[in-house]
Amino acid sequence: MAPTDTRTQILDAAERLFAERGYRGTSVRAVTDLAGANLAAVGYHFGSKAELLAAVARRVVEPINAAQSAGLDRLAARTSDPSVVELVEAFAGPLFDGMPGGDESGARTSRLIVTILSDPAEEVRAWTGPAEDTIRDRYLAAFARALPSLSEDELWFRIRGILAVTAVDRVEVYNRQAPVVGEAAKRWAITFLAAALSAPPTAL
Repeated sequence: MAPTDTRTQILDAAERLFAERGYRGTSVRAVTDLAGANLAAVGYHFGSKAELLAAVARRVVEPINAAQSAGLDRLAARTSDPSVVELVEAFAGPLFDGMPGGDESGARTSRLIVTILSDPAEEVRAWTGPAEDTIRDRYLAAFARALPSLSEDELWFRIRGILAVTAVDRVEVYNRQAPVVGEAAKRWAITFLAAALSAPPTAL
């Protein structure tokens, strides 16, 4: 078996187990057993369990981030003042496209994103790098211009809500084996999320 094949099999196994069991509930041995690899393979290809998680997360998130960046670029080329709805569509649309309902890989991606958002392990929050920071900062700046009355902290809380709502919805669609509503679900979510983001600032 070629080294690249072993690496991919480990990534596939780790993605499934991290999504199902979380970071602390997943052992390196469980990953290598599922992948059909020897225990030393994780160290050889990734260095550590934390670096394996980072590689799994980036493999899932990078295509979504690329689509989000491209969507923001298209908006910027068309207008200097995009609406909240347009920004939500550019941000949330790739999440729906990357997590198709009724599809096992889409459900696994959704569960992994829920894990990244909710797992208490420090390693789950430490995997991001410059690429993820750039996307976050670009959307924060764009939403801040569209919603100037919100504080940065409340705005980021609401943007994180886009991730949570989308991921939980995709998992629910898969778990219930419900008919896939496709584009309609995306439009409903964009309408809902744009309204939630546009709500007045919370009085503290």
